Formats: sequence, structure tokens, C-alpha cells
Amino acid sequence: MMTTVLLVRHGQTAWNLEDRFRGQVDLPLDDHGLEQAEVVGKRIASDWQPAAIYASSLQRTLQTAAAVSRACGLRTAIHDGLLDIDFGEFSGLTPEAAASQYPDLARAWRRTPHTVHFPDGELLADVRDRAEAALREIVANHPDQTVVLVTHVVVCRLLLCSLLGVDSDHFWQFQPAIASISVFEISGERSVLLSVNDTCHLATVHTS
Repeated sequence: MMTTVLLVRHGQTAWNLEDRFRGQVDLPLDDHGLEQAEVVGKRIASDWQPAAIYASSLQRTLQTAAAVSRACGLRTAIHDGLLDIDFGEFSGLTPEAAASQYPDLARAWRRTPHTVHFPDGELLADVRDRAEAALREIVANHPDQTVVLVTHVVVCRLLLCSLLGVDSDHFWQFQPAIASISVFEISGERSVLLSVNDTCHLATVHTS
């Protein structure tokens, strides 16, 4: 039994442009992000035949998933295992503000992200645990099918670490682009990376 997993990062928000810590702040897609979502949906409908589409409960993932669902004639299922990290007191800060207010933590986030527990927030280990549990559940429910997971950059990075069998200290070695698609085949405990960070479908989207 093999499941094909399409790991999709959501489209652009205003805070992506400012590189603010987003996490669980419920941001909508901006106009450019909505256009990206439509293109992602058309690409997936053209190249795959997904049986199910899952997304976190935040607006930016639900709006992206809705475009995929429309293109594929499916409904989006919410799964909280795909929810972004809780950045706690870092939420809404720019990197410059974080470095000013929390210099030691901000430095550690860039150098050893797996060690950082955000004030009133989470560790990467918390997010990885719930994302891995969600993936196991979804794969078990969809043997020999293709599924789409629409989620966030932190979750994408951690699932890439997990599926490639590396620790979370490799977090910064992955850079899933906005509205990118990464594809895995999973059979039992074995996963095979077919493509990563595919953005060729965005060539027709006007730059913001």
C-alpha cells in the first residue's frame, strides 16, 4: 500500500512580505496569494487525482485549500495537526523587533531552532509531534491514494525533516517557497521524495 502526499505551502499574506512571525495569527491571503492559490489548484487538478484535501484551520491555508478543492471537485477537511507553530510573544514581530526585544532567543532561533521555546508559545518538537501524528493518520486512511496537505512553512520544514529521516536541527536547510508543492510516496515506514519545492506553476502569476 502506497500513499502519495502533496505537501503544499499556502499562498502569500501581507505578513510574508514583511517576514513577520506569523504562527497561529489568523491572516488571510492577499490578492497575490489568492492568485497563487488558484494556480496551485489548477496544477494539482491537472497533474494528480487527489482523493482528499486537508488543511489547518487558519484562513490562509483554508483559502489556499479551497482553490485546490474547487479545481479538484473535493471538499477540504480541517486537521489541527497541520496547524502552524505558536510563536507566543514573538507573534507579529519583525525579525528586527525580535532581535531587539529577545536578542538571545532570536539568535538561537537562527542558529539552533530546535532548542527554542518561544515565550508563551511552543517548541519545534511540539509542532513536529502533532504534524507526524497527523501524517500517520492521514496516510493510514488513504492507502493507494493521493492526498493534499495544505499547511505552513514551519510544518513543511518539519515534515520534510521527518520524511527524510533527519533531526529538527536541519530545520533551516529546507526553504519551502510560498505556494510550492513537495511530493512524497509513503509505504509503511518508508518514504521516497519525488520532488521538493516545485513552483513551476507560479510562472504565470504576476509578481507582487
